[in-house]
Amino acid sequence: MNHTDEEWKKILTPEQYHVLREAGTERAFANAYWNSHRKGQYLCAACGATLFDSGAKYDSGTGWPSFSTPAGKDAVSVSRDTSHGMSRDEVTCARCGSHLGHVFPDGPAPTGERYCMNSTAMKFNPDAETKTEKAIFAAGCFWGVQDKFDRVKGVVNTAAGYTGGATANPTYEDACSHATGHAEAVEVEFDPSVVTYDELLSLFWKIHNPRQRGGQGPDIGDNYRSALFYLTPEQKAAAEASKQKMDAEGAGPIATEITKASTFYPAEDYHQHYHSRKPGFLGRLGSIFQ
Repeated sequence: MNHTDEEWKKILTPEQYHVLREAGTERAFANAYWNSHRKGQYLCAACGATLFDSGAKYDSGTGWPSFSTPAGKDAVSVSRDTSHGMSRDEVTCARCGSHLGHVFPDGPAPTGERYCMNSTAMKFNPDAETKTEKAIFAAGCFWGVQDKFDRVKGVVNTAAGYTGGATANPTYEDACSHATGHAEAVEVEFDPSVVTYDELLSLFWKIHNPRQRGGQGPDIGDNYRSALFYLTPEQKAAAEASKQKMDAEGAGPIATEITKASTFYPAEDYHQHYHSRKPGFLGRLGSIFQ
């Protein structure tokens, strides 16, 4: 595709142009697909060519979407990149030549390769047959709760946020004021063919103390309460049955509230996937991993 620079600027957003045409790098752990587990294909954001399949995607711990192999032998091109004082193998779209990321020889078997891509350089095309559901859990500080659900196979996306209160579009400071009624919660999108709501409930009970009232551990306040916010009658029934089972085990009554879900307000960007974005040296080394 032989577009001029001016034509590319009209076709792409400024962020896409910077990554795809100027070989820029987006921020780790703050991009669309680094933690996505949905089934489908990843296409070039510039020309729409198929680049990678979700079956080859894996968690490399770098904060960028990583793949063990391209969708086909002719999907991408690889060439030596000596910019920024480093020697790396640049990956570009074979059809239009746009920059996608880099490939490294430290990936999983059988290829041993890690195609470390920019989310901005790709569009996602989900498989039509993939049907997902959502559930909302509150179990104390949403940083740790989100981290636990992010690790579950079948969970395709999560968001930390606020729900259960009366204030519209609350901030973190609003929720911490104990005047809004909102709880710190995590919205979980999952593939029920891989993981069921009952299995997510089982994890919910394990990752916090559902018998503690008015908070979790040292985090005290109604914003840290234990709660299940159901989205369907089926979720309500499952949550109530699960709570009754926990109650029957003794050791004190369950404090978890079961409430019909109201509006879920995503938290500020700096709260999203907080634990994953604080991986020590990975955060300091930045684009050396891209």
